[in-house]
Amino acid sequence: MFSLEGRWLLAFATFISLPICALGDEARTNYFNDPFLKVTQAISACPVPDGPMLTEAQARAEAHGRIERGTSCYQSGQCRLPNSYLYDQEIIPRVKRAIEADGRFAETSIWVEGQRRFVWLKGCVRTAGQASELEKLVRGLDDVQGVMNQLTVK
Repeated sequence: MFSLEGRWLLAFATFISLPICALGDEARTNYFNDPFLKVTQAISACPVPDGPMLTEAQARAEAHGRIERGTSCYQSGQCRLPNSYLYDQEIIPRVKRAIEADGRFAETSIWVEGQRRFVWLKGCVRTAGQASELEKLVRGLDDVQGVMNQLTVK
């Protein structure tokens, strides 16, 4: 069915994509400065997806795991940079430029988010084919380790 790596990716994607529950009035912010960019905005009925916003408690709980996951890439020889999160500030703007340059996705509303060389595609597309083609485009970019397609068809 799924390889061990495939099962791990599925579990990771499921965990990361879970909605963050409202915790009273506790403020949320992008503690780790994970890139989150709007790429297109043609579908007005498309809700703005949640970005990488965490409460202070969530950020504290996640900090150690991020350090461990980020450096293991370098330690295993799979990354040239000492932490896999260091790629994201360069990858996500490149994803945005690639989507804009492609031209097939102007009639969509897309946001992209990056964490540890993984790219989350969020927002709305007109067809399932667009979602598939968009994922394929992003997956082919240098340094992108995986793509989490969370696009909805509107």
